[in-house]
Amino acid sequence: MAFPVVNTEYIKEIEKARRDLRALIASKNCAPIMLRLAWHDAGTYDVNTKTGGPNGSIRNEEEYTHGSNSGLKIAIDFCEEVKAKHPKITYADLYQLAGVVAVEVTGGPTIDFVPGRKDSNSCPREGRLPDAKKGAPHLRDIFYRMGLSDKDIVALSGGHTLGRAHPERSSFDGPWTNEPLKFDNSYFVELLKGESEGLLKLPTDKALLDDPEFCHYVELYAKVYWPIL
Repeated sequence: MAFPVVNTEYIKEIEKARRDLRALIASKNCAPIMLRLAWHDAGTYDVNTKTGGPNGSIRNEEEYTHGSNSGLKIAIDFCEEVKAKHPKITYADLYQLAGVVAVEVTGGPTIDFVPGRKDSNSCPREGRLPDAKKGAPHLRDIFYRMGLSDKDIVALSGGHTLGRAHPERSSFDGPWTNEPLKFDNSYFVELLKGESEGLLKLPTDKALLDDPEFCHYVELYAKVYWPIL
């Protein structure tokens, strides 16, 4: 697959924005919602129609007011602070870079970032993101539409190692792990333990254990994380 071509000046701006995002995320402890923003902008992709995806459209009111995006205006506004300093960077790149930095500053791996995404004002219809109340068939419907695999579904679910659910944004409350500002494989470890007092397990989380193909990857990720990703 050919990568988009950007000039040297743009790459320099990306590196400056990366530093500013690190400072912003560290000062506001907002890594979880930044990672969620990156995922929700990207997770609308449709491999068949080539619509949706990480194109910055989530900045538009039409999209950030979708029920599944509740609360993400906070992260969008945080990103505006960085965008104001680096106006040449597209929103599409900025939101994905914010997700990359969120993983890195919370102890996750260093991720190579490839810039060059273009912005779009075309918002996808509501309903392209996973519904936390549903099970394995729904997860496959949503993620296969993006061109992803069972392994990808489980790996991406591991993003729940960061942050917590908020009742004002969903019908769920609580963190998935005991250290919700640390990016590691605790999500998978806790999932295999079963119900734990004070920790959240969504129906979509439990579906990863109930389905043999998904559970295989949960068990792998609970043992070792970075090499598999």
